[in-house]
Amino acid sequence: MSSATRFSSGGPVSEAITTKLQQAFSPTHLEVRNESHMHNVPQNSETHFKVIVISDKFKDAKTPIKRHRLINETLREEVAADGPVHALSIVAMTPDKWQAKLDQGESVGPSPNCRGGDGSLPPKH
Repeated sequence: MSSATRFSSGGPVSEAITTKLQQAFSPTHLEVRNESHMHNVPQNSETHFKVIVISDKFKDAKTPIKRHRLINETLREEVAADGPVHALSIVAMTPDKWQAKLDQGESVGPSPNCRGGDGSLPPKH
């Protein structure tokens, strides 16, 4: 399986997330998707992300929650209460599980559009 890294925004938060995940997990596939545009935040925000991390390092983390915890720990500064990331959606798999998903014609789509939130973020302009 070839190594691939894709991210949808080259901003500083996206780049920090990408760098930290690459260093921690040596992924065979990594996507960092900035989904902020789907939410009630100012234009060009970096507050809502989906990460897809495929790595052999998840072989010992047998459950999704254990894999999510590893990623959250790696990104602890970004997801902290005073950090730049408001929401993080995580897909974390071993290369075998990822390949099986691809072989079945499955993919990871975008997160659903914002349904209004709690109004605590500034409005888009």
